[in-house]
Amino acid sequence: MGEQMGVRELRADLAAIVRRAGAGQAVLVSVAGRPMARLGPLDEALDPSVVPPRRLDPPRLGPPVAVWSGVRLDRALKELRG
Repeated sequence: MGEQMGVRELRADLAAIVRRAGAGQAVLVSVAGRPMARLGPLDEALDPSVVPPRRLDPPRLGPPVAVWSGVRLDRALKELRG
């Protein structure tokens, strides 16, 4: 069936566990010791909601932006964007 783990353990290492499930390892998630959900790889042929990405090239990142201490993010973005 696959590995069983609790929600806390899942939250602690979510990205790695999702990668393992995507690679084919079934993961059974339990809440208070009771199985509630199963993670596993997507079957793209059976799920029409799965669509491939439109772009395959890496993102074009701009130059790094200095981060100021004590400044609200919305105000910093407003200042940067003009």
